[in-house]
Formats: sequence, C-alpha cells, structure tokens
Amino acid sequence: MRLTLISIGVFLLLLPGAMAEGSVDTMQEGAVELKSAGPLAFGPDGVLFVGDSTAATIWAIDTGDSAPAAAKPINLSGVDAKLAALLGVERDQILVNDLAVNPISHKAYLAVSRGRGPDAESVIVSVDSQGALQVLSLDKIRRAMAGLPNAPGPDDKDRRGRSRRQEAITDLAYVDGRLIVAGLSNEEFASTLRSIEFPFSGVDGGTSVEIFHGAHGRWETNAPVRTFVPFEIQAEPHILAAYTCTPLVSFPLSKLTTGTKVVGTTLAELGNRNRPLDMVVYKKDGKQYVLMANSSRGVMKIQADGLESFQGITERTDIAGVPYETISDLEGVQQLDGLDDKHALLLVQSEEGALDLKTVVFP
Repeated sequence: MRLTLISIGVFLLLLPGAMAEGSVDTMQEGAVELKSAGPLAFGPDGVLFVGDSTAATIWAIDTGDSAPAAAKPINLSGVDAKLAALLGVERDQILVNDLAVNPISHKAYLAVSRGRGPDAESVIVSVDSQGALQVLSLDKIRRAMAGLPNAPGPDDKDRRGRSRRQEAITDLAYVDGRLIVAGLSNEEFASTLRSIEFPFSGVDGGTSVEIFHGAHGRWETNAPVRTFVPFEIQAEPHILAAYTCTPLVSFPLSKLTTGTKVVGTTLAELGNRNRPLDMVVYKKDGKQYVLMANSSRGVMKIQADGLESFQGITERTDIAGVPYETISDLEGVQQLDGLDDKHALLLVQSEEGALDLKTVVFP
C-alpha cells in the first residue's frame, strides 16, 4: 500500500536532495506514540510515513537509514515466526499490516501489530538482505505529526458494523513534495483523497471522490480507495486507484483541491467479490504495467500504456476495460513493493498460514 520505486516519466519519487533543503531538519526529536500502524510510504532522506488510523494521524519518521546501498534480494521464510520471537509473543499474535522498501538502502520496513484487538502494540521493523530484523526505536527520534481534521469518529460504524475509523487512512504515497492520503472522512461524501504538503504545515479536509462502480451499477461516494499508485497519463500526473469488487479508477492529481468533489474515470472492472491489497508500477521491455495483489483473484498484471484510450465505464458491467492477466505462479501475496527496477519484494502467506518475504523478477 505505497508509491512505487520505479521512475515513470516525470512522475518520480524524490530522492535525497530533491526535497526542499532543510525539510527533514524541521522535524523535532521526541517520541512517536502509535495507536496503530497501517499504510507505509517512503519519502526522501529515509523519511518513513506511517498511517495511524486509530489516532487519525500520519507520522513522518526520520529513520536515519539514508546511506545508499545496492539492492540485494530479500528472502526470509517464516518472517511472522521470527517477528514473534523478536517481540516475545506467539506467532498467531503477529499481524503484518504493510510493507515498504526504502529506495536508498533497499531495506524492507514492516508495519507490525504485536497482539490482537484494541490493546495490540504497533511496531515498525526493518529487514535487510541478510534477513536481520531490527525494531525501529520510536522513543526518541526525529518526527513530525499531521492529524486528520475530519476523520470518522472512534465509534463510527458502517452498515455492516465495521469500524469506519479504521479506514480513515487506507493508503499513502509521497509525490513531488506532497503526501497523498486515501481513506474516509466524516463528510457526507466520505471517500476522500488528501494532498498534504511536507514538511507538515497543516491538513485540510481533502477532496471528496466519486466513482461509477460497474459491478454494482451505481455511482458511489462512500467506498474508500483500497490501494493506489501515482501514474502519468498523457503527460499529466494521476492517481490510479483500486476499490473493493474491483474498479480501477483514475483521478488527475491537479483536481485534488480542498473542499471540492472530483469524479474519477473508471478504466476497468476487474471482478467482484474481491479486495485489492497492494499495487506497484513497473516497466518491462519498454512497456508499463501495474502489478496488483488481491484477496481472491490472485496477482494481476495490468496493461498501463495507453490508458487514455479507454472510455470511462458508466453502465453496469462484468469484467471490462483495461486488460490484465493473472500471474498463476504468484499465490498468497499479501503485500508487495518494488525492490529495484527489475524486482518486486512480496509478503506471501503459505497454505499453512506462515508469512514469507520473497524477491521475484517482475513478470
């Protein structure tokens, strides 16, 4: 759930020195008090953004991990058992909520819950190419915090009784000096995209987003974006967003202005009874693709060139729009990120339930 590491036209991750000078130095030293640790995304200079939906807060953390290193494969079997041993709990008390790769050091970072339920402790753990795990100490570290002003209340429920607060932050990506945040607000049109300037100087109410959901045959404003990636369409920066059941929708980044509502273009319906889990963009043999992990439809390789040629879906439909293929040999993928321009790092759940980290060549 984060910005791809792969350069796509002019739509690039900002590497060290590309950010406004002194921006990391504006962060104050102190403790990071995570109520939850969900979506992760890296900015420049080893800054890690962490979405904390329980507290309706986004943290920017200076990991200090800013020494350049070549990418090396990360392969670690039973990472959940190793996390449990590190954190002093049983394996079934470990949840890995997200995965992000530092584009400078190429270490992996995991958002981990130690325990289940409201009393679970949130921990950030790094993994290097040797399989060494290290807890990122949050007691005294340079950090900055941004609170969401209009997040759902702590006790807000949807019609199925699920917490809307836990969907206040569903995904993050750092783009051109700004943090793009997907999730729900407490507004009438709850599905929201926020564009927050970094260093954090304030957070506005964000932009309400509306889409046509072909599988459901209706316009929707309350379903959150589940995962997204930045992407350029006809030289204009966009967000490619995936929703449950599974519309793929584009939004021009320039339209994310506070207090407005933007209507997305539904480029594809990729199949219902499915929840998208994570996405990454990559380039292979001169063509661009989106690789998307799903809860019940496997890993999809989606054609990403020529998206402007697809008319927006505005009528009920089954699978339609942008073509894709299912990568049959990638099973059980829970999270993924780009390790370098040729490899993806996957968090995979085996048939026995164990979690493994695997490096694979982009398909």
